[in-house]
Amino acid sequence: MMPSRNNVATGISSSKVKYSKLSSSDEGYIDLQFKKLPTKVPYKAIALATILFLIGSLLITIGALLLSGYIDSSYSDTTWPVLIIGVLVFVPGFYHLRIAFYAFKGYRGYSYDDIPDFDD
Repeated sequence: MMPSRNNVATGISSSKVKYSKLSSSDEGYIDLQFKKLPTKVPYKAIALATILFLIGSLLITIGALLLSGYIDSSYSDTTWPVLIIGVLVFVPGFYHLRIAFYAFKGYRGYSYDDIPDFDD
């Protein structure tokens, strides 16, 4: 007869541990892995997206007014950089605000998890 092993950390001998056989119908899955965890709203990322959206909108508007000649500029070479920077700032702000809006409304396929969080 073999001596029983003792679990030193808990002081329980292995003969007192009860094991149960897994059912053959679960196919290796448990219910807990399909449970949807509550998502937290990334407020800082949404605030940054709002700021980017507003700055981009302002720069696009100023660039369009400079391009159309409504605002007279003594330096006409600044028109295109203002417009390009406005577009580059506007696009990510609009993209993340759209995801946040659709996640808030509960549209299928959109979640706050799709927005990068800066709290990590």
